[in-house]
Amino acid sequence: MCEPVIIAFCCYHCSYEAADRAGGARKEYPENVRIIRVPCTGRIEPEFIMKAFKCGADGVLVLGCRPGGCHFKVGNYKAYGRYLLLRKILKSVGVEEERIKFDWVDASEDDRFVRILTEFVEKIRGLKKL
Repeated sequence: MCEPVIIAFCCYHCSYEAADRAGGARKEYPENVRIIRVPCTGRIEPEFIMKAFKCGADGVLVLGCRPGGCHFKVGNYKAYGRYLLLRKILKSVGVEEERIKFDWVDASEDDRFVRILTEFVEKIRGLKKL
C-alpha cells in the first residue's frame, strides 16, 4: 500500500515550534508528512497549495497561530480566509475538500500537533488516490 504524501505548511512562531518540540521529545508522527516552515501562514499564497497538489501531494495541512496569537497580527486570519476559498475551488474541480485542512496550533501544543497530523493522515488514507 502506497502511503499518502502530506505537505504541512507550519508557521515559524507557533506550529513549527510545536513540531520542533514534538521532535525534541521524540514523539512519533507519520513519516509521510513533509513540513514546510513559513514565516507566517498569511504568507502562504493559494498557488503554493495548488502546486503542492500538482506535484503529488495527497493532502495539505496549514497550521497557524491561534486566534489572537499571530506575530504579524492578522496573518493567520488571512490564511484561514484563503483556506475557505481553496476548499470551494478544490470542490469545483472535483477534488475532495477534505484534502486540505487548516488548524490552529500554539508553540506549546506538541501533543496537539502530533494528533492533528496523525488524524489527517488517517483521513487521507481513506480517500481514493488523486
